[in-house]
Amino acid sequence: MRELLKRFKKIIFFDTETTGLDPEKDQIIELAAALVTEKGIELKIDAFCKLPEGEKIPDKIVELTHITDDMLADKGIAYNEACRIFCNMIHSDGEALLVAHNIQFDLLFALEMFKRCGMVPKAPKLRALDTLTVYKDRAAYPHKLANAIEHYGLTDKVQNSHRAIDDVLALYEVTKAMDAEREDLADYIDLLGYNPKYGITGRKLKQITYLPQSYKLGCRLPDLREGGEPCE
Repeated sequence: MRELLKRFKKIIFFDTETTGLDPEKDQIIELAAALVTEKGIELKIDAFCKLPEGEKIPDKIVELTHITDDMLADKGIAYNEACRIFCNMIHSDGEALLVAHNIQFDLLFALEMFKRCGMVPKAPKLRALDTLTVYKDRAAYPHKLANAIEHYGLTDKVQNSHRAIDDVLALYEVTKAMDAEREDLADYIDLLGYNPKYGITGRKLKQITYLPQSYKLGCRLPDLREGGEPCE
């Protein structure tokens, strides 16, 4: 990720586990992130976030993530404290790059967290890199993080467990593998591809360019942003 690290002092890989799919109604129950600089991973956070009094994790989320109400009660920290820790990690005197797999989901939850807590990361600008969009241009369907781990031969090195910290570390390795494969990750900054059949999930973010993304290999979504012919 040499080119990205030349451009950004901080790259933050992050992932959330949540009580549901709606950032305005549901809440983060686990927030994990890794701060990457030219020195590699400099800092990791993995925080369980306590739910408001009386709320419980839905059974289907417990089954998926193996995070339980007892775990939040025993190891969880206040939602505001988790927000403060994440904001401090992002703090930078230069632009910070946030990286996630399907970043539309995680970023909407993170932004809602900042809003609820009344906190704003102190950085001139936050930029976004969606590794899902990149991977769709690189490999055939399916495109989950687990598929990318297998595609790049990382199954013995990382795991995709639906636990946030494991997924963050896996994402970091997948991103390095994609960069080694082709040095064009910077072309995907603030670019998000969506399936035209289903449309964009959640509200549009002003800084993001949203484009319908073909599943035809050999196409690059950044070329379409620059006025190229759409892939059929």
